[in-house]
Amino acid sequence: MFALRLIRLIEDHADQLSQGLILRLQSSEVCSELLSLVPAHELKQRAYEIYHNATEWLLAKTESEIEERYVGLGARRAHQGVPYSQMLYALQTTKEHLFLRQEGLLEPTDLIGEMDLLYSLERFFDRAAYFSSVGYESAREGEIAHALAGKLSR
Repeated sequence: MFALRLIRLIEDHADQLSQGLILRLQSSEVCSELLSLVPAHELKQRAYEIYHNATEWLLAKTESEIEERYVGLGARRAHQGVPYSQMLYALQTTKEHLFLRQEGLLEPTDLIGEMDLLYSLERFFDRAAYFSSVGYESAREGEIAHALAGKLSR
């Protein structure tokens, strides 16, 4: 089946894909604060984890496992002071990066008839974005509540 070969191709080229993603983020003005607040090796490791474990993320992970991982990521980015929009942009760019022709790994015409794979990828990244935002917002609300409590106790 082509979809499984495609997933294996993504996993086999995870290092190349994650390095290319970092270069793409570094060349974007949109992620300047993200790149200054989060070490490049941490960003690369997160991308590598997604690409290298594509089969697991798409076929084996439950909704609650995705929730746990990405609520944690959202909270971490909030504590690091990363603007929400830049966190979301980086996650969307991680998805987009899979389909770039210049990587030489995937050709859009090869994906015709593989709608299940595309749907699975979309669903995974949409859930990752949602759960990251939940973690981010929860962390920010906690920081605000803590700051207000400090002001009220004065």
